[in-house]
Amino acid sequence: MPEVEIRSVVASEINQINDLDPSYTTDYVWQMDRILEEKQVSISFREVRLPRSVRVDYPRSLDVIIKDGLQNYHLLIASQGGKCVGYIRFTDYFVPLTTWVTDLVISGKMRRQGVATALLIAIQDWTKRKKNKNILLEMQSKNYSAICLAQKLGFEFCGFQEKYYSSQDLALFFILNLR
Repeated sequence: MPEVEIRSVVASEINQINDLDPSYTTDYVWQMDRILEEKQVSISFREVRLPRSVRVDYPRSLDVIIKDGLQNYHLLIASQGGKCVGYIRFTDYFVPLTTWVTDLVISGKMRRQGVATALLIAIQDWTKRKKNKNILLEMQSKNYSAICLAQKLGFEFCGFQEKYYSSQDLALFFILNLR
């Protein structure tokens, strides 16, 4: 892994974050299947290979993140050589004893080099210092790389929400219990 520094963002670095392209390409998606029967509802997810690679826009713009403000959120960046190569936005304001990661963005050329893992390890340390018990990750069902990363780091699928993002995409939730 390239050496990166993980630290809190300062106001002058917001423009560097804006320079990151948060879109991604995927060959797989988690497809939801729903069976409605009398007195029973079954929902399952399955990994589906797409017929071709698809470019997916990130569900939040930096403008939305800035508009939401950092009042109830924290923002850490990963920098290399003084340049921002990724960021993670999280909060422990909404769910008791839980750190909720809402955004994890890595520069295209730095993906699959351990930067996201380093940011998530920093969140684990932060969560333990705050005496929170869980870390919750949210992601699009199309974000196969994020799903694989969550599973590799021991996060377990714990739920979903339809039409969660402004794009009407489905959100998946993965949790890691730190007890």
